[in-house]
Amino acid sequence: MRVLVVEDYRPLRESLEAGLRDAGFAVDAAPDGEEGLWFASGNDYDVIVLDLMLPKLDGVTILKRLRAAGCKSPVLVLTARGAIEDRVGALDLGADDYLVKPFAFEELLARVRALVRRRYDVKAPVIRVGDLEVDTAARQARRGGELVKLTAREYALLEYLALRAGQTVSRTEIWEHLYSFDSEAHSNVVDVYIGYLRRKLERGGRPRLIHTRRGLGYVLSEEP
Repeated sequence: MRVLVVEDYRPLRESLEAGLRDAGFAVDAAPDGEEGLWFASGNDYDVIVLDLMLPKLDGVTILKRLRAAGCKSPVLVLTARGAIEDRVGALDLGADDYLVKPFAFEELLARVRALVRRRYDVKAPVIRVGDLEVDTAARQARRGGELVKLTAREYALLEYLALRAGQTVSRTEIWEHLYSFDSEAHSNVVDVYIGYLRRKLERGGRPRLIHTRRGLGYVLSEEP
């Protein structure tokens, strides 16, 4: 999943970047409102983490412009102002959630994961497709009750397919949601990782769950 962090305080921005990457997210980061709006306007983020007090363009203006332009990415607002009217104001402008500074990173991470699930209309943290279970909280996958050992990139790909289970997902969509702006990965990397996933999920002769839709992309489904 891909997250945008818009935060001007460098130590906090870099800490959020590192923590979210360690948690398996692709992360873009902006130090001011103008750059943040540029990133958010040109990319389909799974979550935008947005500080309200920003140089060049404040978070409230960014939020207004994004929603007016039809941007549907969930927005988690960070604010140093904990008054009820400030929080209500942010939610009324189109924010999906908020955190008052200072906050624990573990709480931010839990809220980001919840917003990702909400975006894809997934209620529970464990997604089931046939005998496959994808635990989005523990970041683990099991098939037939047996743990499937996955790299961070393999898990990220499987999670995205699981969040959109039953839907055909194009290579472009996968790329845009799993790789950050500065990624140097080659364009065929999606097909390569699909191959890795299939080999691990189909071990022991288990039936295929990731199906190719020729010319369209891939779908995670129990049905062929």
